[in-house]
Amino acid sequence: MQPLIKSYSFGRIVVGDKIFTRDIIILPDKIISDWWRKEGHRLQHEDLGEAGRADADAVVIGTGYYGLMRVDREVVEYFRNKGLDVFVAETGRAVEKYNELVKQGKRVIALFHLTC
Repeated sequence: MQPLIKSYSFGRIVVGDKIFTRDIIILPDKIISDWWRKEGHRLQHEDLGEAGRADADAVVIGTGYYGLMRVDREVVEYFRNKGLDVFVAETGRAVEKYNELVKQGKRVIALFHLTC
């Protein structure tokens, strides 16, 4: 089972027993820290990297504490075309959804912007 997120606050997330202070991607089999996007407050297909190739049941995208990161429509359509459920929300709500899905036994790709 993937690790649960123990807490999230502006600029800080605790996944399992690890603390992260930069944007992260959580895949079913690993965590990628220090995730950067071509444009900081915009998620484009080219920013997905390994997340775009990972095997999962669902995708959860956290758009920041205040929800300032925009998610291109093509990103959502890409995952939906692969048959994945996609959830996009402010990071606090996205964290709750991630934990809910993991507890249900789902394999989840999570992309979290931690600030803004």
